[in-house]
Amino acid sequence: MPVVFDRVYLKSAGAFLPGEPVDNERMDAFVAPLNRASGRIKQRILAENGIKQRYYALDEVGNTVFTNASMAAHAVRDCLQRAGISLADVSLLASGSSGGDALVPGFANMIQGELAAPPMETLSVHGVCGAGVSAIQAVAQGIELGTHGQGVAVASEMPSRLFKRSRFAAQGYEADFDAHFLRWMLSDGAGALLLGGKPQAGEALPGGLRIRLKWIHQRSFSGDYPVCMQMGLTADRKQGHLDYASWSEAEAAGALSLRQDIRLLPHLFDIGIHEYATLVRDGWVDPARVSHFLCHYSSEKFIPVVDNLMQKAGLSIPRERWYNNLAWRGNTGAASILIMLSEFLQTRQLAAGEQIFCYVPESGRFTAAYLLFEVEDASADAAPGEPLGRVAVAQPHRAADLDEIAPPHDPAKAPEGLGPLLAELAAIWHDYRSRVWRTPLVRSVRERAIDPPGYVNWMANWIPQVREGSRWMREAAASLSETYAPLAALIELHAGDEQDDFNVLFNDYRKAGGQAESIEQLRRNPGGEALNAYLHALAARKDPIGLLGAIYIIEGTGQRIVPALLPLLRATLPLSPDAFRFLEYHGMNDEHHLERWLSAVTIALACDDRGRVERSIAETARRTAALYLMQFQHVTES
Repeated sequence: MPVVFDRVYLKSAGAFLPGEPVDNERMDAFVAPLNRASGRIKQRILAENGIKQRYYALDEVGNTVFTNASMAAHAVRDCLQRAGISLADVSLLASGSSGGDALVPGFANMIQGELAAPPMETLSVHGVCGAGVSAIQAVAQGIELGTHGQGVAVASEMPSRLFKRSRFAAQGYEADFDAHFLRWMLSDGAGALLLGGKPQAGEALPGGLRIRLKWIHQRSFSGDYPVCMQMGLTADRKQGHLDYASWSEAEAAGALSLRQDIRLLPHLFDIGIHEYATLVRDGWVDPARVSHFLCHYSSEKFIPVVDNLMQKAGLSIPRERWYNNLAWRGNTGAASILIMLSEFLQTRQLAAGEQIFCYVPESGRFTAAYLLFEVEDASADAAPGEPLGRVAVAQPHRAADLDEIAPPHDPAKAPEGLGPLLAELAAIWHDYRSRVWRTPLVRSVRERAIDPPGYVNWMANWIPQVREGSRWMREAAASLSETYAPLAALIELHAGDEQDDFNVLFNDYRKAGGQAESIEQLRRNPGGEALNAYLHALAARKDPIGLLGAIYIIEGTGQRIVPALLPLLRATLPLSPDAFRFLEYHGMNDEHHLERWLSAVTIALACDDRGRVERSIAETARRTAALYLMQFQHVTES
C-alpha cells in the first residue's frame, strides 16, 4: 500500500550535470574501447538506447573533475537557490546513490561535509535507481510526521570512474557482454528536491501554484528474482570481491566490474506494470487524470515495451503525456528521476488540477517505485474572514481516513488473555478494510458518484447473502460437540436475532426502486456465492470454531465500514430515509453483536485447546475477508 502524504509539498528542484555534453562520437575519449569487439557492442547498444549525449565528471585523460559528493552538493545549492532559501532552513538531508566516493562514511554525510552544512539529520540510501525515490520518501515522511519543516532529497551517480579502460587491464582488456553493456549506458549527474509543508503566502510557484506530494509506493521483488545489475560479485555471482585475498585479485576475476544481465530485464517491466495495474485497481491512480507521466527507463527500446504492457492492461496513458530526458541527459541511475523532475518543472507550464505521475523501475534485483504529485491553486484555501456558504466539493478518499475505521476490538484494551488473538485479527482487519475501501463500489460512495441504480444493484447482490447468515450459524451450532455446548446456545441466540434481517434489507431495496417482487428473484454475485459456499461447507464440519473469525469480519463490516458510508449515501442519494434502515440498524447494533462475539470467543477458548482455537479463528477470518472482499468487487460488475 502506498505511503500517503497530506501536508508535503514539492517546493523546488535542482540539478547538476558536469562539464560539457558528450555526444556519441566523443564517447571514446572518456569510455575507451577495450578491444576489437567494443566498437560493435557500442554501436548496437547506442542504436537501441536512443541516448544522443550525456555528461561525465572526468576529463578526457581520466582525471576526476567533480567527485560524486561535489556533484550532489552542486545540485543541492541549485535547488535551494531556486527556492530562495539557505542551508540553515533545512534540517534533513537524505541521499540516494549506488555508491559514493568512499566506502565509509555514508554518502549523505560526505555531501553535508562538501556543503559545509550546519548540523542536521542525515540519511544515506544505498541502492540503484530506486534509491533516489527512497531518499524522497524519507524526507517526505519526516515532514509529514512534523519532525522536520523542510528537507532535501538528493541523488547523485558517478559510474564513469568504473568505465576507464585501465580498470580492465588486470583482465587483459577483456570483458563479458554484461560488463560491456553498462559502459555505453550510464553517465554522471545529480538532482535534488526540496520538500516542505504547505507554502506560505508569497512562496507559491510561478502562476500562483503549489505541488503536493500525494503518495509514494515502492515494492521490491528481490526475493523472487536473481541479481540483475551488480558490482562486487563475479560474473557467475558465486563469489564476492571481499572473498579474495586482495583487491587486485578481485579485479582480475572481474568482481569489480559493473554488470547487468539484460536477459532478465523483461521481467522488470512485467512486475512494474502489474504493480501499476494494482494501483489503478485499488484507486490510487486514475490513468485518465494523469496529465504528465515521467517514466524512467534506461533505453528508448523499452518505451514500446512499457506502452504495450499498459495497453494490454487497458490502463494506457497517451504518449503525448509522457516526459523523459534520457536522450540529452543520459541515464544517471538514482539521480534520473530527480534530474527529470527538475528539468520538467523548469520547462513546462502547469495548471491547477494536473497530476504528475512518476514511475521508476530498478533493475538491481527488481524494485518498482511510483510517485504521484498534484498541482494545486495556492489561493484556493479559504482566507481568514471569508464568508461561509461555498459549495462543498466531495474529496476522494485519502488513506489517513482509514484510521477512523479501527478494528472492531482494540487489542490494547483486550480482556485478559485475548490480546494476541485480537492483535492478529486486527492485522487481518486493516488489510481487509484497506482493500474494501478501494473497491469500485466503495470508491463511488466515498466520491459521491453513486446513483440510485448503483445502490439498488448493491442491495440486490447483498440480500441473498444476508439471508444465509442465520442459516449457516444454526448449521454450525448443530455441528458443535458437547464440549462446546455453552457456545452453541450463544450462537443460536445470535442467529435468532438476525434471522429476519434480510427482510429489512429487501424492503430498503424496494424503497430505493428495486423491481424484484420476491427475494427468490435475486442472485448472489460470484464473490457472494463463493463466500456462501465456504461458510456453509465449514459449518457442516465437526466443531467449526473458526466461524467465529468469519463473524468477526462480517459483523465488523457492519459496525465499522457501514457507519462510515451511511452519511455519504444519505447526502448523495435522493432517497427517503426508509431506504437505509438496514444500514442504520447495523451501524447501531453490530457493536452489541461484537460484544456478544467477544463472549463467544472467551467461551470457545475455555472449552478446548487454546492454540488450536486461536489458529482456527484467525485463519477463517483471513479467508472470509478475502471472500467478502470478492463480493464487494463483483457488485459493480453485475
